[in-house]
Amino acid sequence: MANKEIKERLEKLKKEINYHRYNFAVLDHESISQAALDSLKMELYRLENQYPELITPDSPTQRVAGEPLAKFKKALHSRPMISLFDAFSEDDMRAWQERNENYLKRSLNEDYYCEMKLDGLAISLKYEKGLLITGITRGDGKIGENVTDNIKTINSIPLALRIPSLKELTDLNFSAEEANIVLDLIENGIIEARGEAIMNKKVFNELNEKYKKDGKAVLANTRNAVAGSIRQLDSKITNERKLDFYAYDLLLGNLERGKIVEQKNVLDKLANLLGFRTLTNNSVCRNLEEVFLFFKTVEKKRETLAFDIDGVVVKINNLKMWDVLGIVGKAPRYMMAYKFSAEQATTKVNEIIWQVGRTGALTPIAVLEPVKVGGAVISRSTLHNFDEIKRLDLRLGDTVIIERSGDVIPKVISVLKNLRSGKEKEVFPPEYCPRCEGKVSRIDDEVAYRCLNKNCYAVSLRQISHFVSKGALDFDGLGPKLIEQFLSSALIKDAADLYLIKKTDLLSLERFAEKKADNVIALIKLKKEIELARFIYALGIRHVGEETANLLADKIKAEIIQKSSIFEIGELIKYFQKIKLEELEALEDVGPIVARSIYKFWRDEHNIKLLKKFIENGLTTKLDVNNGGEVGEKFSKLLNKSFVLTGTMESLTRDKAKDRIKVLGGKTKETLSKDIDYLVVGENAGSKLDKADKLGIKVISELEFLKMIKND
Repeated sequence: MANKEIKERLEKLKKEINYHRYNFAVLDHESISQAALDSLKMELYRLENQYPELITPDSPTQRVAGEPLAKFKKALHSRPMISLFDAFSEDDMRAWQERNENYLKRSLNEDYYCEMKLDGLAISLKYEKGLLITGITRGDGKIGENVTDNIKTINSIPLALRIPSLKELTDLNFSAEEANIVLDLIENGIIEARGEAIMNKKVFNELNEKYKKDGKAVLANTRNAVAGSIRQLDSKITNERKLDFYAYDLLLGNLERGKIVEQKNVLDKLANLLGFRTLTNNSVCRNLEEVFLFFKTVEKKRETLAFDIDGVVVKINNLKMWDVLGIVGKAPRYMMAYKFSAEQATTKVNEIIWQVGRTGALTPIAVLEPVKVGGAVISRSTLHNFDEIKRLDLRLGDTVIIERSGDVIPKVISVLKNLRSGKEKEVFPPEYCPRCEGKVSRIDDEVAYRCLNKNCYAVSLRQISHFVSKGALDFDGLGPKLIEQFLSSALIKDAADLYLIKKTDLLSLERFAEKKADNVIALIKLKKEIELARFIYALGIRHVGEETANLLADKIKAEIIQKSSIFEIGELIKYFQKIKLEELEALEDVGPIVARSIYKFWRDEHNIKLLKKFIENGLTTKLDVNNGGEVGEKFSKLLNKSFVLTGTMESLTRDKAKDRIKVLGGKTKETLSKDIDYLVVGENAGSKLDKADKLGIKVISELEFLKMIKND
């Protein structure tokens, strides 16, 4: 960037950060997620590090937080409540240690103390002669808000300090002299406890359920809930919120902590003796490798904790080193906030490309400046459709917020329009297909733009890839790269051609040896007789997912009486060409749009031609029928019972579990609703557990499920 552009970018970043910080700190309104705000701050911090001559006193990196609320009396902190620098990777942490060693001009051979970073509101509690005098929010770090009446409603905050015995103090390795100094300070001096006010997840969920029933606005998240609770003018409302408080620091009057208490972990134990709750799973680590192990352990069990955390605070355990290392700007050198991979981040849109789907629909994909979010480096994000681009008012070159959670496809959440330079370009849908150059059109009132060329290479690739996918025919080992190789070499034109492939054809292709060719041929032969529901889903009918395909197959099974399990594709064509649109619309969970899509598919000449090609190439479908065999005896075992599967099973794949449920007369669905009978839970189950509990759905383990489906 040119120097002028850097200055402009810095000014825009500062203005944007201050705007969102003011909204949260002063107006109790979160206009941007904390993760996205952190991402903007990190960009500003890095630019200022690169161009230190451009740092100004009003930069957000030079302050701690926003102004205090006017509705509370302002209160001065005895010592500033410092902010922390953020780290998001092991490399960031190593760089922090290296900076400290450069500052000291020697190796830093110190233990680290790791604390879970609670996601709440920082509070400073002042005790005089052992009695609680004031409770002050962080505010701008120097001046906060006096919220004493409200914090007194928090049961985990002692109104009077507990006085420990001399033995309890000496058991913490205090000398008799040091112990007496501490006791005198409790009874006659001033002690401050600093920590985090939080709301646990259970209370948060219970309150939101209550507020829903009462028609009140629900709480957005636990952090916002705490901030709003502490800032209530009516302390009765604060009391209703059942907040907790965890101490993470003690100020021992005018005494230097490092002279009375040498280790940070001992300071925590002293806080316990005085009556404060502290986190029990904090840990002393001998080096950064142990810090990384602690971080990974905490990250894994993050979802199971009773409260929200957003990382780990890493502190040098030797309190004497705190004064030696000191503070740079507004943050200390001796501690670092090591944050979990943010689920949101900010980046720039460099390009928009159009991907052609299996139905011909064109999907816009944002090509991004690579950014780490949700534990992965992201360089692309779906924009869904052109209407979404218009809704976002997205332009090429915009700075955007992207979100990624777990393995979910990253998506653009919003555009930060205030950061525009004027060079951004408007986005328009393409007139011609980027693959086949066929005409692109938006039909009727559909959202999607489509390639009208039914022989489009990209459409064929997507259709065949869908046909062989796991939920469809499950050609395990025949992925998109092989399909593309078959298409580009003119070996196949559509999915039906797969059944004509010979071993000699394969051996003529690049990277195909005897064994690989044999495996592919064996796989194709194995898939010549396919379960009906899988085949219907594999056809790629618009709006027809696995659930609807199962529904259609069940309808056919209920109406077709035959002894053989084979159901010819020709019969399938006749069946659907006779069916009336009203019959399809009357099916459970099939609305007018889905019904019309199914109805049109079986009357389209192009589709019928493909279906007849399947017949010619030897593909047949299986229809499970009640013919007195094992299926007949067992079919009613799970009759009319609906299941949703979540998490990973050890004993069988999800597809095999679904197949077994169907054989026994049950149904499977992807989403939870009141009509679901069982939620089967494997390892790493997600949010469906909470939803099942709310809906009153029975939750069963994998073991219970296996007992339910086993052969008697």
